[in-house]
Amino acid sequence: MDAVLKSLMASAKSEAESAVPVNPARPSREEAEAAVRTLIAWAGDDPEREGLLDTPKRVVRAYEELYSGYRTSADKILDRTFGEIGNFDDMVLVRDIEFHSHCEHHMVPFIGKAHVAYFPVERVVGLSKIARIVDIFARRLQTQEHLTSQILTAIDEALKPRGVAILVEAEHMCMAMRGVRKAGASTVTTQFTGVFRDDPQEQVRFMSLLRGMRP
Repeated sequence: MDAVLKSLMASAKSEAESAVPVNPARPSREEAEAAVRTLIAWAGDDPEREGLLDTPKRVVRAYEELYSGYRTSADKILDRTFGEIGNFDDMVLVRDIEFHSHCEHHMVPFIGKAHVAYFPVERVVGLSKIARIVDIFARRLQTQEHLTSQILTAIDEALKPRGVAILVEAEHMCMAMRGVRKAGASTVTTQFTGVFRDDPQEQVRFMSLLRGMRP
């Protein structure tokens, strides 16, 4: 009985961690637009001048797109797999997945590419689903480290492959536009599970494929 209870608790915890974040106190559209007007005034401009009259509405509409990842579940994206892969059991790599995210500390963009690989076990997922997983987590307030971990965890838990590898490289506008103002500096994060974590040669092969296939 204890084993069954622990299994159920672990399953519930996993579902909770992968679920779409919920904000029970989400403001109304009108409140969001009012907040934008306040920020415009705080920045030193007049929210009532002609060029800014519709800006609050535009910003709120833009936020709906930029942060659409809060309204999408990674589990639903990865719930369909395909088993007609013959005897294929080698690496699947999707590279150069462009993304745009926003730093959760300053709410300014960081822009880059994600490279994702996995070793399937009997079944694979549609390649576009990998790109969609990147977008789901990128379209939330993020740190690059957390973004990397969330993408890897979603794929690892849904597909249960022999291993997952991910490399994310991005330029952060919070470093380029403000603070130290170092435009062009890039940040690279990696994470590995399964055979990628346990076999350094597979990590080397993953990195070599990223470098060797570039024009």
